[in-house]
Amino acid sequence: MKDILLVILGAAAGATVSALLACVPALHVYSVMGLVALGLHGLAARGIDVPPALLVAGAAGMIVGFALLNTIPSVLLAAPDESALFTVLPGQEYLLRGRGYEAVMLTGAGGLGGLLFLVLVAGPLAARCLPHVRDVLRPHLHWIVWAVIGFMLMSEWPRQPARKQGGWRKLAAGWSSVGAGLLTFVLAGFMGFVLMYRTPLPPDAAFQNMMPAFVGLFGVPWLILNILSATEIPAQRVTRTVDLPADLLVRGVGAGVLGGAFAAFVPAVTGGVGGMLAGHATAQRDARAFLVAQGASKLVYYAGGFLLFFVPRLHMTRGGGAWLMRGLYVPHTYHDYFALLAALAVAGAVALLWLGPLARGAIWLVQRVPYRRLSAIALAAMTALVLALTGWPGLLVTLAGTGIGLIPVLFHSRRMNCLGVILLPVACNMSGFGAHVAQWLGLA
Repeated sequence: MKDILLVILGAAAGATVSALLACVPALHVYSVMGLVALGLHGLAARGIDVPPALLVAGAAGMIVGFALLNTIPSVLLAAPDESALFTVLPGQEYLLRGRGYEAVMLTGAGGLGGLLFLVLVAGPLAARCLPHVRDVLRPHLHWIVWAVIGFMLMSEWPRQPARKQGGWRKLAAGWSSVGAGLLTFVLAGFMGFVLMYRTPLPPDAAFQNMMPAFVGLFGVPWLILNILSATEIPAQRVTRTVDLPADLLVRGVGAGVLGGAFAAFVPAVTGGVGGMLAGHATAQRDARAFLVAQGASKLVYYAGGFLLFFVPRLHMTRGGGAWLMRGLYVPHTYHDYFALLAALAVAGAVALLWLGPLARGAIWLVQRVPYRRLSAIALAAMTALVLALTGWPGLLVTLAGTGIGLIPVLFHSRRMNCLGVILLPVACNMSGFGAHVAQWLGLA
């Protein structure tokens, strides 16, 4: 009985805290969880132990709350994380048509569908099926990651047809966005090798190694674009209902679950990449199904990656949540697994209760404070956060990432190519020649 109460309390508290923090642009849940982990280690050194049920449920609540509520700044404040890039594109279209609240609700509906899949479908089957799936796929994961990279780069097509006369000018116009995408991926991959093999960050900031890079690659360029542009946000309508037929809901959730599960299981693949692959595989064309799919993909990617660590006979560490939890508590029995499933359900219910009020609050803020000012405040807060957590070396990494992240903005290529910061080094390491590449680059 005591453990049940701790699970409910921890999940509700974690979801509430994360729901509030998720509304801060570019603030990632793993950064907050890293700080919490440091505090828990400090308490343990003083002989104060947190009950495992409360610890696990609180972490689950934070992850679920972030996955469901981070869509608010992604759509309304335009500061996406690496798993929200596809949500922003149709979401921004909705925002500029005064339907930003509807975009948030559509993404939340997808997140609810993804949560139901994890609790009701994946939960009962994971312990029986996933260990066998892992054993079958383990020898092939390296070429699967390379295939994902190949598809991602090959699907980078020119955004506008080259209408110039034939010759070098037309060739250059056709390759401008494609070449910018390739250059972005290579430069981001080089940054990833630097951070993995010769990081400039101090040792006490090692747990936040990738945070300043992600802020620079994904958050800062978008905010700079908001500050420099003259875009005016129209009045937003808050509706009681959302136009979402049942068939679109099912198709969107199915595609999102497929992409999120793939991203959670395969190393280095994030929810955005998984959602892109699932969208191509299921031919998603309707913007509503697209938003639903991205909400489901993000939830399954974050919460599913955390769940894999608790599956008996599996204990896979996919994602920052599992890595942080491994240093605090290692699950042993089915009791831990089912307690986590209960925590996910409670956290999802609490986070969904927060979704509507926080979305309306963000809309109230956007309509009363100029968009440029909001972006400038978010940029200043982001800079202060990087400086506080990683110091001046982290701020330099953010500046370098910003330079790379501006390439897709200026040349209208796919911003997802910035994920080369993870994909390229991990793919090389999985293939066994990552150290040779680092040595060739002068990093080892």
